[in-house]
Order: sequence, then structure tokens, then C-alpha cells
Amino acid sequence: MALHSFLFLLLFCAGIIVFMNVDPAFGGNPTPEQKEAYQQLGNYVDGHFVNELPTSVFVDLSDTPSANDSSASEITNRDPSSPIPVSTIDWGQVNSKNDSLTWLGHSAYLLSIDDNKLLLDPMLSPVASPVSFVGIERYEYSEDIMLNIIDEMPPIDAVLITHDHYDHMDYQSIIKLNNKVSHFFVPLGCSAHLIRWGIPEEKITELNWWEETEYQGLTVALMPSRHNSGRDPFSIDTTLWGGWVILGSKNRVYTSGDGGYGPHFKEIGNQYGPFNLTLIEGAQYDRRWADIHMVPEQSVQANLDVDGETMMLMHWGAFTLANHAWNEPIERALKEANEREVNIIAPMIGETVLLDSDLQTSPTSWWDL
Repeated sequence: MALHSFLFLLLFCAGIIVFMNVDPAFGGNPTPEQKEAYQQLGNYVDGHFVNELPTSVFVDLSDTPSANDSSASEITNRDPSSPIPVSTIDWGQVNSKNDSLTWLGHSAYLLSIDDNKLLLDPMLSPVASPVSFVGIERYEYSEDIMLNIIDEMPPIDAVLITHDHYDHMDYQSIIKLNNKVSHFFVPLGCSAHLIRWGIPEEKITELNWWEETEYQGLTVALMPSRHNSGRDPFSIDTTLWGGWVILGSKNRVYTSGDGGYGPHFKEIGNQYGPFNLTLIEGAQYDRRWADIHMVPEQSVQANLDVDGETMMLMHWGAFTLANHAWNEPIERALKEANEREVNIIAPMIGETVLLDSDLQTSPTSWWDL
């Protein structure tokens, strides 16, 4: 009996490995030539990228209360109790010559800057997972604005991806975007995924931390973040992660990507600040993940560190990935921002914000369901 169980387990594991190798959604692997080149870098050690500071994916809390001082069963609103109110996307406004930002939920944004259309972390699918039948489902919205969103989009000048986790780098979204996007900017190693998904190599630019390039009048630079990467247990930290600086003629934008708090924010501010707008991760947090995800109060401090004029909290409004109320992050961020005299905006998903206007928090708390 024990032998039969062992054989079954062995066959099951072998099947999983075969499936991961066959299914393109799991992505590709950097080539031997890429790995050899990475070995010359200070943030690549023994085949894996590393953070600037010692960083743990899981902090040992065996002697302290769990994640948010509450058990999962005690939190009744980890998911919205009713469909989230969203705004119908005004494509006329998006397609105008004005610099603007449209939030597409979680960390996905459509940024119009200097007449360029940029997509940031376009996770536009209904499930955050390599397979559609298992995974974290997107919240229900008052309008199904995501259904045909890629078809309705204008041509996209560039996609910028912060790292290869499924809630940021989505296979289904990328393959649908392929013929609509002129160029992809990714951290080191992530080109392997795109190439496996049919993106021509000449349409991809890989960058290391602090590297910058010019693109259609914009300066685009990859910044460090304190996080990790990987699309399966065999590819942990084999690709890089980070945030992006995007500099136009009138507006300077910074998106942090996922990551814990650290001194890199002040370094970014010293080199590239001030920023008209910052998009700062500060949701899906857990005390066990303190090194790799910020709580909202840290997000407000990160905005101050990078010298942001106006900030927007991201990494919420689409998926429940942690043990806290789904709308707790924005409430905490607003409270902290008010106490620290930080200008913060919280537009609805689908709403377009004009960057050259007076950016102020909406008087309505649309998330208060």
C-alpha cells in the first residue's frame, strides 16, 4: 500500500512537472548566454537575483500573533460584499493629446504621456493564475469594463512590466496585446517569457536596476525594489523585479512595483525626483511578508522619500491575496496621508485622471460598500 502511494505521488509530481514545461503560461527560462552575462552583475548570485538588503519571503512569526492580529475567519470583508462600482472608460479622453492615467485595477494602468500610450503591468484577465480553472478570481465590477478592454484600446506604444508574478505579468493579456503593442520593457530575464509567448525579440528591451533608455521622447528607467520573482517552484528569482521611472516633457511618473520598504526610495528620489505622480504598492500585506510588501503607512513614507507631489495607492481593487479587508489599504493610506499632509488620489477603476489638472481625492468613498 505504501509503495502504491509512493508511486502515485511520484507520477503525480512528474505530471505536474511535464504540465509546467508544456503549458506556455508558465513562461520560459533565460538562455545560458543570458545567465552567463548576469553572472557579472552585483545583484545576481549563484544563478539567482538578490535584493540590495537581506530580504526574507516569509518572516518567522511563530512567537507572535498571526498576520494582521486577526484570523481569516474573523475578517468578514476580505472580498467586496457587492459588485465594486467602476467607471465606464472614456476612450475619447484616453485618446486625447492630454497626459492622463487610467486605473485598470490592482497594479494595471494605462498611462498617456507625451502622446505615448503606455500599459503598466497589464493583468487584464479574470483570474490571476497560469490556468483559468484554478486561481484568484477578479472581483465583480458594476460594469464588465474588462471584457473587451484590449480590443477597445488604442495602439499601445509600450508595455512596462515590473516582475513576472501572475498578478502582474499575465500570459492571456500579453498574447492578446502582441499585435497592438510596439515595444515591451521588462526587468532582466523576463524576455524569456515574452519570447515563448510569441513576442519578437526585437520588440523587447531588458534593463537592470538603475539602467535607463530613451523611447519616443521619454526616459524610461528600471528602479530597484525589495521583492522576488518566479512563475513556478523551479524559477524562483531567476528573473529580476523592480519599479519604473517614466519621464516626459511635462510629467514625471514613478511606479514602485511590488516590494518592501527600504532605503532605495530615497536613492530614487535623489536621482530622479521630484515626481508629479507616484503609484505606490501598499496592499495585499501580511506581517509574514513584511520584507517584500509594504503596509499603507510605509507607502505614504515611500512617496515622501521619492519626492512625490501626488501619490496613488496600488495593488488593490481586483484580487484578494492577503488576510485583510479588501478596502482596508485605501482607508489606512488616506488616514496616514492626511496626517502627513501628503496629496493622495483614489479614482475609481476605469476613471481617467488628467495629469495636468488639479489632482485631488474624490469626495466620494466609492469603496465603502
